[in-house]
Amino acid sequence: MKTEDYTLRGCASQSIKDGGKCNPHSCNKLNVFNDFRNYPETSNTPDVVEIRFKNTRKAFYRNVNKLSITEGDMVAVEASPGHDIGTVSLTGELVKEQMKRKGVPFDEKLKIVYRKVKDTDIEKWENATSREDEIMLETRKISKRLNLNMKIGDVEFQGDGTKAIFYYIADKRVDFRELIRILADEFKIRIEMRQIGARQEAGRIGGIGSCGRELCCSSWMSNFVSVSTDTAREQQLSMNPQKLAGQCSKLKCCLNFEKESYSEAIKKFPSRRSLETEGGTAYFMKIDVLKQVIWYSFSKTSSENVTAISVERAIEVIELNKKGKKVETLKNEDFLAKVIPDYNDLVGQDSITRFDKKKPVKRKNKKRRNYKKRPNSKNQLSKKHNSTNQKINNQSNKGKK
Repeated sequence: MKTEDYTLRGCASQSIKDGGKCNPHSCNKLNVFNDFRNYPETSNTPDVVEIRFKNTRKAFYRNVNKLSITEGDMVAVEASPGHDIGTVSLTGELVKEQMKRKGVPFDEKLKIVYRKVKDTDIEKWENATSREDEIMLETRKISKRLNLNMKIGDVEFQGDGTKAIFYYIADKRVDFRELIRILADEFKIRIEMRQIGARQEAGRIGGIGSCGRELCCSSWMSNFVSVSTDTAREQQLSMNPQKLAGQCSKLKCCLNFEKESYSEAIKKFPSRRSLETEGGTAYFMKIDVLKQVIWYSFSKTSSENVTAISVERAIEVIELNKKGKKVETLKNEDFLAKVIPDYNDLVGQDSITRFDKKKPVKRKNKKRRNYKKRPNSKNQLSKKHNSTNQKINNQSNKGKK
């Protein structure tokens, strides 16, 4: 199979080839590293294996025939109807943990693994999957002709070529009964329409996030939790849609990763009320959750005499104000020394004029060479001409005498 075929069937963009096969331990989407893959099987080893199909689709199957299969083997599994072909992505003890994480009961009635693939199975499967792009483009034209408000994102053929799954995105409910009838008559296959969200589509396509790593939805995340703008506000992030949105045009899932930590830290902060001092009223300005700092300004409309104090100091001043007392100052010198440390520039890298000092240019001592003076073309030639004429005249005069 070609490299691009492996990428389409569930391998990540940085797929590694090992003896003509895709390396199952490092390159497939939603990859699970099996720490026990080199351990021998026992009688207590579960007979359930995890099979991956195109992109991020995975399912659990029972190995009732006790086949000797390992991660990376291609197998034929039960489908409805017919059979499908997939790649083994996880075996052994970790399958139980994977099922528990995805909420699948271990005693549930699962479909079974038929056999390892044969050459005829591979040939039939490749013939079916080679039609996916063509059928997807044709389906988009048909849905546009029917004025259906939906987007066909991908098409996945079953291993035996008798059934195809059409993945689509739609904002509202779509009546695609006419579309299914047309597709079944034209392509002579069974049709299954499966709606996915924008986050799932991004996981199927894959890509690199703003952090420089592979997208979480295509590398390990399978359950998507809604993300709200309140989460970004709690973390003191700017409400910039271009920075907060991921490749799916939704808010980034990673905003929820630290939500609980920020929520616990914010509970320690006092109410955002103004503080009374002898120098005037200090109004709440902003907070720094990680440093546990609150900033106050002595002007309600502008930044004037901005002062940073600790959470403990703010609570202390609020308690004194409730008793009718005013503090002399908000500043806490010991706290400011910790928050704003004094950096010593030992190398001089912070100097503004460090590039202005020009190094003296060292001139190389060139050896002087004595060149012979070249004669002037006109004067010297005229002198030579006169001297030769004079010699000729002198010789002719001697001949006459």
